[in-house]
Amino acid sequence: MAEDCIFCRIVAGDIPGRIVAETDHAVAFLDANPLAPGHTLVVPREHYGRLDEIPSAEAAGLFAAVHDLTDSVEAAVDADAVSIGINDGEAAGQEVPHTHVHLVPRFEGDGGGPFHAINPDSEEPSDAELDEIADSIRDA
Repeated sequence: MAEDCIFCRIVAGDIPGRIVAETDHAVAFLDANPLAPGHTLVVPREHYGRLDEIPSAEAAGLFAAVHDLTDSVEAAVDADAVSIGINDGEAAGQEVPHTHVHLVPRFEGDGGGPFHAINPDSEEPSDAELDEIADSIRDA
């Protein structure tokens, strides 16, 4: 547990959180600043700042919780769909340095847009650039 981490403090029960589910590897609670009714955060029980810090078995447990909760979140607020996302690092918009997965209920006409709306003016890479990036990812 990181003493100064609000999510660690919620997991430990030191501060209140509207917890909706708990597993051996994850805790899920409503976001205090929701983007939509039912906006839920799923966090690993242990403190990990970035996704790549989570051991594989714990990551599998985290994503199992995400998988199991998605339908429940959608049904609870009668949503049409759910956007699932992770802001992994400060440059990606991560505000709390404890890995967390957002389950954001979506409704027809809500104006939220797809993930591609994050940077709608991005330039389309050439086939050569895409091949180079794919090779770099495979080699990393």
